[in-house]
Amino acid sequence: MATELQESRPRSTPTSSIQLKYSKDRKVGEGTYAVVYLGVQISTKRKIAIKEIKTGLFKDGLDMSAIREVKYLQELKHPNVIELIDVFSTSNNLNLVLEFLPCDLEVLIKDTSIVFKSADIKSWLLMTLRGVHHCHRNFILHRDLKPNNLLLAPDGQLKIADFGLARSLGNPNEDLSSNVVTRWYRAPELLFGAKHYTGAVDIWSVGIIFAELMLRTPYLPGKDDIDQLDVTFRALGTPTEQIWPNVSNLPQYNALRVYPPPSRQELRNRFSAATEKALDLLISMTQLDPSRRCDSTSALLHDYFLEAPRATNPNELPQKREKKKPSNEDDGTIKRRKL
Repeated sequence: MATELQESRPRSTPTSSIQLKYSKDRKVGEGTYAVVYLGVQISTKRKIAIKEIKTGLFKDGLDMSAIREVKYLQELKHPNVIELIDVFSTSNNLNLVLEFLPCDLEVLIKDTSIVFKSADIKSWLLMTLRGVHHCHRNFILHRDLKPNNLLLAPDGQLKIADFGLARSLGNPNEDLSSNVVTRWYRAPELLFGAKHYTGAVDIWSVGIIFAELMLRTPYLPGKDDIDQLDVTFRALGTPTEQIWPNVSNLPQYNALRVYPPPSRQELRNRFSAATEKALDLLISMTQLDPSRRCDSTSALLHDYFLEAPRATNPNELPQKREKKKPSNEDDGTIKRRKL
């Protein structure tokens, strides 16, 4: 795997021509290993984001997650996956030029000034599943799906971003890390330390995001890894050998407090605005046993997407407006776009 990734290291634009192609304007985010800037593609005046990955922090010059992210974004061309426009290197950085996406789904969920319509939720879920399906049919696991990795384009299209933890599914006997996916969206097999898993870990995350869209608050917010187990099983029941064969053989499975699974009526009360078909899909995506969880294909074909109301057209979805300076008319609130 390492050899494959190293051999596929992208050809980057010569440094001498960078200043002729892109402007790097202002910093909009910073983490341990990367800084994100807004900029412009000079030839087209197109807004872009430049993710500047620091290479000097690693023994071999570049973190493998950065190589993976470039490799997978080059392979995954899809309307619901963020577009990698270019890659260039400077003396201490690898720079990813990405399409500019001004907002993420977490921002909308937290903004209580707008009421989500059921058709809006259906649209966001549908676009997420289409992006995940494209990843999975190309044998790539994302392994960090969460609302702030689901970015929103100006035309309303949802795009899956941040492939730093992504991994290709190769040898089924190869050990994988269980320390992936942000805790609140982490599937139970990962919480139990599983070293072998499938795209079901991504489907679980999408199911939890679906629940969060309906509740407008995180569904399973554990304080730490131990609490995450308790929060998850208190909400969905403690897995036993009867409902998840061989679960007790997983590394972190030990004496757990036993919670009963929720009844259908409990779920109806929990998600009071959900239709029966919406509940069916949610239950299918959040089965504790990963082998019983639906895959992206069956999720996309679910009757939930056929019942009324149909999913909102992306260009009619709620969007966060950009602030216009110095005008006082635009206060940065969220509005519904009109045709």
